[in-house]
Amino acid sequence: MSGYETAARRKARTDETTEDDEMAYAERKILLPGGAGLVGQNLVVRLKAAGFTDLVVIDKHAANLRICEKLHPDITCIEADLARRGDWARAFEGADSVVMLQAQIGGLRKEAFDDNNVRATELVLDAMRRFEVTGLVHISSSVVNSAADDFYTRSKTTQEEIVRQSEFAATILRPTLMFGWFDRKHLGWLSRFMGRVPVFPVPGDGRYMRQPLYVGDFCDIILSCLKSRGPEGTFDISGQEKIDYIDLIHEVRRAARHRTPIVKIPFGLFRKLLQVWALFDRDPPFTPAQLDALVTRDEFRVIDWPEIFGVRATPLAEAMDATFRDPTYSDVVLEF
Repeated sequence: MSGYETAARRKARTDETTEDDEMAYAERKILLPGGAGLVGQNLVVRLKAAGFTDLVVIDKHAANLRICEKLHPDITCIEADLARRGDWARAFEGADSVVMLQAQIGGLRKEAFDDNNVRATELVLDAMRRFEVTGLVHISSSVVNSAADDFYTRSKTTQEEIVRQSEFAATILRPTLMFGWFDRKHLGWLSRFMGRVPVFPVPGDGRYMRQPLYVGDFCDIILSCLKSRGPEGTFDISGQEKIDYIDLIHEVRRAARHRTPIVKIPFGLFRKLLQVWALFDRDPPFTPAQLDALVTRDEFRVIDWPEIFGVRATPLAEAMDATFRDPTYSDVVLEF
């Protein structure tokens, strides 16, 4: 993190958005590869609120891209597989900055992780070179610091190294588990599952420490980087509050107003149930590998990102209420 400006100077430039700032932001073209997912959908909302108008989302997930188009008919949405060369690269012409969001998070096939986390990154960087785009915010993951060893961890580690070895002066952000609007795989999925079952199962004793990160805060960090071009370097963006998994589930139940009983079941049985589930679902929302990652005793470094980036860290309970009780976005559900 060496070389970043003081928080006071950064805050002075990012806290107050003037009319001139909004006009300048409106002239800057921002590319969001993989922007139809959790972070991208939230980021579009915040970019527009800050005055950015020339936004381009490129994603291969047709259904989620349509959701983005419906919510934001004033931006450009392009359906394309970033792991394959194509006309999508022309969208980079005239772009000011790229927020690299494309990622394979879950699944059972190694090829999917290699395509979406590695090959797509190489092609996005090629497009940036071709059209001389210089601004880059890369969304890595805290798993590169994790003890876990799976397709996701390996491919995200490789992806980050590709960006780091490139010629671009990138801001690399490593978020922990995120939650918020449009959460299809993590707490959002758990909440919807909780609303459909008579009891909610928790593996083992549930005492697996988590550091959940509110995606609204994470998007504010990205917005800060785009407004002021930087800082260059790698930053571990962990949730400021630590909480055990079972307590997090109780907090989801409170915020979402569920009454489902939460029941602990033996770890081995939980794992077998996931294996059976995978026999009937080609892309299960929760896999045995993710279960292993859940119980890995990881504790991620907490840096003072509110000070570094000049943003506010939303308290966990407040962020949960915003996630599950917002009248506009809480009921918008992305597909897997």
